[in-house]
Amino acid sequence: MNRETAYVLWFDELKREDVNLVGGKSSSLGELTSATNVPVPYGFATTAHGYREFMKETGLEERIRVELESLDDVENSALLREVCTKIRKMICAEEMPQALADAIRHSYEELGQKVGENNPFVAVRSSATAEDLPDASFAGQQDTYLNVRGADTIIEKVKECYASTFTDRATYYRVKQGFDHMTVALSAAVQMMVFSKAAGVMFTVDLVTGDDNNILIEGSWGLGEYVVQGTVTPDNFRVDKQKMVITDRMINDKHVRLVRKEDGDCIEEVVPSDEAKAQVISDAQVLELAEYAKAIEKHYGCYMDMEWGVDERNGKIWILQARPETVWSRKDKSNSADARLNTAVTTNRDIVVKGLPASPGKAAGKAHVIINPEDIDEFKEGEILVTAMTAPDWVPAMKKAKAIVTDAGGMTCHASIVSRELGIPCIVGTKSRSHEATTSIQDGQMITVDATNGIVYDGVLEDLVKPADSQDASAVVSEYIPVTGTKIYMNLGDPDLAEKYGVLPCDGIGLMREEFIWTTFIHEHPLHLIETGRSDVAVNTLAEGMRKVCQALAPRQVVVRLSDFKSSEYRDLKGGDKYEPHESSALLGWRGASRYYDPKYLPAFKLELEAIKKVRNEYGFKNLQVMIPFCRTVEEAELVTNLMAQEGLVRGKDFKVWLMAEIPSNIILADQFNKYVDGYSIGSNDLTMLVLGCDRDNETVQHIYDERNLAVRRAIRHLIDVAHKDGKTVSICGQAPSVYPELCEFLVKSGIDSISVNPDAVKNTKKMVAQIEQRMMMDALTGRGRQDVDELEW
Repeated sequence: MNRETAYVLWFDELKREDVNLVGGKSSSLGELTSATNVPVPYGFATTAHGYREFMKETGLEERIRVELESLDDVENSALLREVCTKIRKMICAEEMPQALADAIRHSYEELGQKVGENNPFVAVRSSATAEDLPDASFAGQQDTYLNVRGADTIIEKVKECYASTFTDRATYYRVKQGFDHMTVALSAAVQMMVFSKAAGVMFTVDLVTGDDNNILIEGSWGLGEYVVQGTVTPDNFRVDKQKMVITDRMINDKHVRLVRKEDGDCIEEVVPSDEAKAQVISDAQVLELAEYAKAIEKHYGCYMDMEWGVDERNGKIWILQARPETVWSRKDKSNSADARLNTAVTTNRDIVVKGLPASPGKAAGKAHVIINPEDIDEFKEGEILVTAMTAPDWVPAMKKAKAIVTDAGGMTCHASIVSRELGIPCIVGTKSRSHEATTSIQDGQMITVDATNGIVYDGVLEDLVKPADSQDASAVVSEYIPVTGTKIYMNLGDPDLAEKYGVLPCDGIGLMREEFIWTTFIHEHPLHLIETGRSDVAVNTLAEGMRKVCQALAPRQVVVRLSDFKSSEYRDLKGGDKYEPHESSALLGWRGASRYYDPKYLPAFKLELEAIKKVRNEYGFKNLQVMIPFCRTVEEAELVTNLMAQEGLVRGKDFKVWLMAEIPSNIILADQFNKYVDGYSIGSNDLTMLVLGCDRDNETVQHIYDERNLAVRRAIRHLIDVAHKDGKTVSICGQAPSVYPELCEFLVKSGIDSISVNPDAVKNTKKMVAQIEQRMMMDALTGRGRQDVDELEW
């Protein structure tokens, strides 16, 4: 038999070096079958030659090339999805060449004869043939088909495995790595199905610490897919390799399981509560698995990652898969966190997920996946937070994070805004860009977060996290930062960062979010504090936070935005349930100015004013100014400023009141709002949302949301013109100017007085604004400047 031209090869005909013939997964199953004594369900693998014949004979090779030519931008996720979906459908729709189909059919019948079963149930798994390509990481769980039977069904599943060559992730990876799509081939491993009563994974190295003295075994009820995917929290066992004794165990609540159906396919079912909390395998089975793990590690000569199952029919343990562990294999061992980073360093760019780059930067470390908000207290300093979405009461944990990755959200969601202000790399919305981070990233996995480009890599990527070459101190000191006519302010939430960021060349704080102090230091609803006789806790804690910032920035001004929690966020503070309504749309409900004069909330608002007075009068920091958020009507502006005056905060030469311009009414009635305020700060996030009628947190309409829209720019231009007529200043505090240079240019040319950006953008924005201002002077001198192509008057 010529192995190079065979369509099918049996496991006992394969060795691990046969990756080019049948891919990594199939060759490893062959190695286990032909060269070890561990029990492996028998089977066969279709070959790379078969895949290429399929592509050639059906004409798919050329047709796929044509489709791929239209994929001119893999960063365009909609286009990538469209092209890849079309290619996969083309592959599945083709009839398999007769010779290849016959080979699979005959081998399936022969498999039944060899194991003594007619028409046996099998698992069909995809196996990529190029070692450098993302096999396990990129193929994903959708490329394993469990509990299938019948030659015709298996032939269809093999085609589906072929189609998985063109998943969005694998296609993106090949483009980025410069691989030719058509040089890749796919094998399908057809393996006897284990009717798993229990299943799981095991490792010969601790994935978190790199300690290789133990074997780690995880298991749950039913088929192993739910353990691999992270759907359940499995039982955990630790076995000492030398003594072969169980040194540690944790039995968890395994509430659901994936089980095979009698007639094929699989179904999820709820596990009875007493069984769910029972140990999934016996101690004897744990030790038997550990023996297999030791034998496999010894045979391969490296750390191993394995999958196992216990057959419900006879209690027999089977090894379903074994592959070299990718992070710790061939690395030096150490238990320290820093050494763990060093030893997990890799040059392989294995992408785990992609998302929206919400806060730039790069970081590497241990992922801590948090599904339940109640587990947030388990988060430790220096870990990477991976979760569905953050909320205001998560801020204390977020401050500890090296980086943040979320399933949902856009550029203006809570995680995005907070991480930018904290200077923490953050990627949001992975679900819409690729896959859910919470299921794709394993708890404890070492990952690299490239939040500048929105990519999470497996392992610690060497060239992304290596320290920058140390600069000469004099070179840093002598960095030239130009003076600009347009003031550059800084957004800041966390008072503890004021000293660190106060040295930046900014003109002050254009937006200090008071909510940070509530969620980080106070944690309780203000009315709950009043009711329990602890008003001073709120006043003193707020004042201390504001003092830190004013002291670090003095004499530069600090503008604190008065509280702007939504009712749903206030409810999350201790005691909040009692005082907060349930609103169908909290974003447009009882928030901002509408709370301050409401008799139900007025006592709480007065606590904020007391804190501001304490900073200004007792501590003597007259650089503290205030901003009123979400003020819908002129009447509200009058009510709130009168309340402030009654409490001793009267507008004057050294006390300014700003208005957050984030509602169309603020723009349309600016001539009337001018009477009650000294300046405006454009909240471009909410303003864009309300001008375009587009929920900024809704991924479905995210493509419409754009601060550069002409309607938004007309509104901003109008506000600047009307405010300036009455001597009022205008600033902007959304992230848009630092994200879109063209919007920054528009703002400066429109005469905006100041731009407030996140700390990481201060220097670049200042340089960008200086260039724009110099260009304007040149244009004025020459009279040859570019003309506006949009009509900005309304």
